[in-house]
Amino acid sequence: MESLPGIVQTLGVLTNFALLGTTRIGGCIRVLALQGLIIGSLPVFLRSGDLELRVWLLVGANVLLKAVIFPWLLLRLRARTGFMREVEPFVGFVGSILFGLAALAFATWLAGSINAALIGRRFVVLDVAIFLILTGLFLIVTRRKAVMQVLGYVVLENGIFVFGISTVVATPLLVELGVLLDAFVGVFVMGIAAFNINREFADVDIDKLDALRG
Repeated sequence: MESLPGIVQTLGVLTNFALLGTTRIGGCIRVLALQGLIIGSLPVFLRSGDLELRVWLLVGANVLLKAVIFPWLLLRLRARTGFMREVEPFVGFVGSILFGLAALAFATWLAGSINAALIGRRFVVLDVAIFLILTGLFLIVTRRKAVMQVLGYVVLENGIFVFGISTVVATPLLVELGVLLDAFVGVFVMGIAAFNINREFADVDIDKLDALRG
């Protein structure tokens, strides 16, 4: 059981690199679903002993949103826009992988520095949380298709969630579910915006938004 957080760390890192290097949007969405399943189940692996009902509720809500609902919404958005691939992003896929390596090194160093400064406590999977946040921000900034930017937002939210459960001792269930609701509303609104962009310009390339500037 003690090795499970390490396995989760490894899988979280691998899914990030898959998102950075995969050209097909459908493949990225499926990788995101796997990442959501892993991240959503993380509270079970980080807590020892008998688990409270609130932990199981948090895990169930997370897995439902991150591994089922969010990927389903993104697949529907991709189907309605008709774009299967991320073509010519602002930063190429080789450059994205190189960024991932640099971001992982930075996240490992920063997490190690934070843990070294603590007395009598260590934040587990903090490096994965930082890596997820950096990857999500990178996808939002460097991808042309609005669908991929919505995906980057979900990755960013995954990182914030991991950071929260790895550093906060106890959080009221209502607050945890409120954060999930915020994430759901954010993805829903961004999905509607991407669909409207596609309907207006017959594309989900954000460069088309330049036509709106007066």
